[in-house]
Formats: sequence, structure tokens, C-alpha cells
Amino acid sequence: MSDFILFNDEFVQSDQAVLKSSNRGFKFGDGIFESMRMCNGELQFAELHADRLKAAMKALKFDSYELFDDYFLRQKTVELAKKNKFSGNVRFRLSVFRGGEGLYSPLINKPEFILEASILPYSSYELNKKGLIIDVYDELTKPINKLSNYKTSNALLYVMAGLYQKQHRLDEAIILNQNGFLCESTSSNVFVVYDNQIYTPALSEGCVAGVMRSVILKIAKMNDIQVIEAQISPEILKQADEVFVTNASSGVRWVMGYGKKRYFNEMAKTIASFL
Repeated sequence: MSDFILFNDEFVQSDQAVLKSSNRGFKFGDGIFESMRMCNGELQFAELHADRLKAAMKALKFDSYELFDDYFLRQKTVELAKKNKFSGNVRFRLSVFRGGEGLYSPLINKPEFILEASILPYSSYELNKKGLIIDVYDELTKPINKLSNYKTSNALLYVMAGLYQKQHRLDEAIILNQNGFLCESTSSNVFVVYDNQIYTPALSEGCVAGVMRSVILKIAKMNDIQVIEAQISPEILKQADEVFVTNASSGVRWVMGYGKKRYFNEMAKTIASFL
């Protein structure tokens, strides 16, 4: 971990307490977050992160959301990396929460933020050497609503899926939406290769509008690889040829097994090579 965090434009020792008990992010999950990656000193896909961040802040009715643009993200991440004397391969988490007090109805809509950083050992996106083991988590499902595509601070569903994942010694758990269809995994978007086609849950299925998901869709289109955004039954996992998951921190990771089913990774290799 880093020695410093950035709290509302001030560098603070990472082990120093900065939040009050009245903090709305703590009390109500009233906030959002972005996970980002810097490679060789350059923040990856800053425009996509900024677009999603601003859209989420607007949806949550924050003031001044337009200030959280790609220039802001690039500037703050570079400042924090330098303060921590990190060489340039860094994972960041930006947490934005509503300042002020109040009960369910906030007194103000001013955003406050914390930016954290941790060093990464490698300088580029690399496909995992050992495939992931997954299973479907169905004790809770994800609701589909206007906030489903954003990374909100209300993450209990992912915590519970993470506990299931840990209990069953999995690398990822697959989350279903309220209608029982594939949504995403604990930390990533999901892609399934079946009958020479790539499928991924549509945003209308309630999955997070992942930055790496957007990048993969663009890469596929540029290379004449069709990706179908659809409503997908979890039964497809039993017949699929490949499954891979994506996020902005790790890039592409291929799945090796689901129960007794074993997968290939040729398409995952191809997609990852373009990153």
C-alpha cells in the first residue's frame, strides 16, 4: 500500500483517519467509485473513466460533476503517484461521496473524494497463465434499475458474492440479475464464447458498464470480431467453449473451469494481445 492518499486535494498519511462518523458514504453508501490503472506513468482510458464517473455523479444528483473530467483524473493520479514515489505502474481507486450531513435526505450535494494508490508489479496488461475457477452465486441477485450500470458504494451484493467465492475457493463468482440471467462476476464483466460467437450481457441486463468492457467491444469491432450483447442464460456456461472476464485493473482473464466443465482460451489470447 501507499504512504499517502489524496483527500479532497490534500495529501494525508494513508493510516490517518479522515472520515467522520457522519460521513454519508459510510452511513448510507451514498457514493460511487472508479478503479483505474496507470501503465508507465500514463493513466489508461482516462476519457472512458471520466465519462462513466460523470454520468454516475449526475445520476446520483451530485453538484459539480462536470469537474471530474479526464484532466482531473490524469492530474490527481500523477500527483499521488509522485507523492508516493511510485514508478508509474499503479492501481488507483477513486471514491466520491456526498459531503455534509442529513438523514436519507442530504443537506447538500457537494462531492468529496478520496484517491488511493497501490503499486503494480508489471507494466502492461498480461493474460493470466493459470485459468480461473468460477461458479454461479445465486443466493442474491442484482436488481436492474437506472443505477445498475454504475459502481456505487452500495456493494453488499459483491461482498456476499465475495464471501461465497472465498468459502468455495473460487477465483470469481458469477452474479445473476433479478431475472436469473448472467450479469457479471464479483469484480468483472463476463464474456462467453459459444458456437464461434462471443456473447456478453447487455447493459439492459443490469451489469456494470465496465471501462474494459467498452474497450473490448471497440477492439473486437476494429478487428472484425463480432460480439453480441444479449440476455444470456447461465446454462450456456455448461456448453461454452470459452469464458473470460475483464476489468480496468487486470485487463482480460480467462476462465479454466466451471464445475466439471473445462474451457479453452484461444479467443481470450487473441483479445488480450490487442491490449
